[in-house]
Amino acid sequence: MNKIQNIQKKAQKGFTLIELMIVVAIIGILAAVALPAYQTYTEKSRFSEVVLAVGSVKSAMDVCIQVNGGIANCDTAAKIGIDLTDAARGNEVTSITIAASSGAITGTGTDGLGASGANSTYILTPQSDGTWDQTGTCVANGVC
Repeated sequence: MNKIQNIQKKAQKGFTLIELMIVVAIIGILAAVALPAYQTYTEKSRFSEVVLAVGSVKSAMDVCIQVNGGIANCDTAAKIGIDLTDAARGNEVTSITIAASSGAITGTGTDGLGASGANSTYILTPQSDGTWDQTGTCVANGVC
């Protein structure tokens, strides 16, 4: 009886090599799937600073359009009464500009995800009916 107990104790000492290899393979597969998703989330969160910076300029332009009666009266930073360098102070914001003819607000990030490593842009263009069109390379890059 003592010999049988010794055999059972030896059989229950640990994991076999194949079991350990299976666990390592599963962890490797999970890491391969999770890492790209995590990188996408971090890029989106970093680019959200650009969206917020453009949003503050959009709010000022909305007020200007309501008070002054049209996009043509609010298509520059001077007409709105806003300093674009202050609006673009974030670490992830390269610049914010306003197109003088259309009033389109363009925010440029520091992500470098565009073609040839160019930074993504986020563009809001005011429409005469009070809506805003959202365009820019950030849509194709998947960060806004």
